[in-house]
Amino acid sequence: MRSRPVVAVRSPVHGLARRSLPALDVLAQPVSAVAPAAAATTLPLLVATVAGGGSVLASVTIALALAGAVAACVNQFTRRIAATGSLYTFVVRGLGPRAGVVTGVAMLLGYGFITMFALAGGGWYAQLLLARAWPSLAHDGAAGDLPALVVVVGLGAVAWWVLRRGIRRSARVALVAEVVSMTLIGALVVALLVTAGPPSASALTPHTSPGDVAVGAVVALTAFVGFESAATLGAEARRPFRTVPRAIIWTALGAGVLYLGAAAAQLVGYAQVGLDLAAGVSPSDELTAAFGVGWAGPVLDVGVVASFLACAIASSTALVRVLFTMAREGLVPSALGRAHPEHGTPSTALAIALPVLTAAPVVAVMAGARLWPTMQALLVVSAGGYVTAYALVCAAVPAFLVRVGEVTRPAVVLAGVTATALGGALLATLALQTGAARRAGAALFVALLLAGAAMGLGRLRRRPHLRARLGVHDEPVVADLLGASAWTPPPGTPTNPGTPGSPRTPAVDGEAA
Repeated sequence: MRSRPVVAVRSPVHGLARRSLPALDVLAQPVSAVAPAAAATTLPLLVATVAGGGSVLASVTIALALAGAVAACVNQFTRRIAATGSLYTFVVRGLGPRAGVVTGVAMLLGYGFITMFALAGGGWYAQLLLARAWPSLAHDGAAGDLPALVVVVGLGAVAWWVLRRGIRRSARVALVAEVVSMTLIGALVVALLVTAGPPSASALTPHTSPGDVAVGAVVALTAFVGFESAATLGAEARRPFRTVPRAIIWTALGAGVLYLGAAAAQLVGYAQVGLDLAAGVSPSDELTAAFGVGWAGPVLDVGVVASFLACAIASSTALVRVLFTMAREGLVPSALGRAHPEHGTPSTALAIALPVLTAAPVVAVMAGARLWPTMQALLVVSAGGYVTAYALVCAAVPAFLVRVGEVTRPAVVLAGVTATALGGALLATLALQTGAARRAGAALFVALLLAGAAMGLGRLRRRPHLRARLGVHDEPVVADLLGASAWTPPPGTPTNPGTPGSPRTPAVDGEAA
């Protein structure tokens, strides 16, 4: 009897550029998805607006600790599984297909709506920049958003072209854009601190209640979302079990340090000129004007536009890879699982998803909505998707570690505490929204999550065989082995893992990948 091959002939994610990305390109993905430069300019004001200026530093610190805990939980999976499906695949491996479907829907909402928000944000800040030269562009009314919509379409076209050309190109473009943005932000922070002089103790001393800090921490957490997206490059990274975990934890911690520095600079700057950060409108413009460095305002706007473009590229990179994984499993139409034969990208998913994501904010504004309220609603939907997925992946850690026989008490305790905290954060995120746009975003998130989960679970119920196919990830193949060039598969050997009778590794569940 002919023995069964010990490794697969072809990876379940074949078609992608497997094992092609060096560590720097892997790091570029989560850094760009978080868009720390853009977030640093807006986060302190958002926290101060909802929870008071005195809560900013404490809130950001708590959000940083929570993001670090989530990163540690996610890395329980990334050290063992190289998956393009990211948290979706991880939850399937821990809690099963049904919970995985809910997580997958949540991730699609998170990645999709943050891409829309980034494209719209790039258009918004580009319009502010143009309005400096042509004040007539700043007039009220829906027509005032038309220049921004042109920029949105342009940024969407740039993102599509970059992404289609290959993962290395898109990673490099996103990284360069984000590095330029962070350099400009850093220069502004230093300029403000030097101009303002030594900070007073009162400017950095918390003057708030625990309740305000908790509310502010929920808002601050939204600035960290996207750090886990490095996991979507597990199949394409050269050393996934080493570079992906590092990229995730370094991004979460690095973004937190930048946010704390930006928050301190804004607090000090507003205190020096006798203003309240919570009453601010545009901290970058107000502070640069107040300290006589008005030239920095336009420069900062350019940096923010570049940061938003990087975020759109990175977020859509993650989105199409989740769709690619679902298509290979049969959960969504199989056409979305096709890869470009030359560039090794999920070209079909990209060709369908990115035009829709670009058109959505444009259609909303053309229908009568203003761009800024639209951006607020998009951000709420995205935050809800991310926090839902984070809570589920943390909850999946204990079951996953039990399955692979590597359970430890610290990991289980951390996962349980973090999942509980995230569950509370999700409820607070949905319940504490103020303003019509943000309330509409919360309602839209709930409706889309329920509808998407119902469709996915319905498909599993109609096709029970799909349950065994969910959770595919990259696996060692014959070509990865020494001496592989001398081996040829016997006649009739199937070459597509994931189909009945195909050769697989002995660890079918793939925890060791």
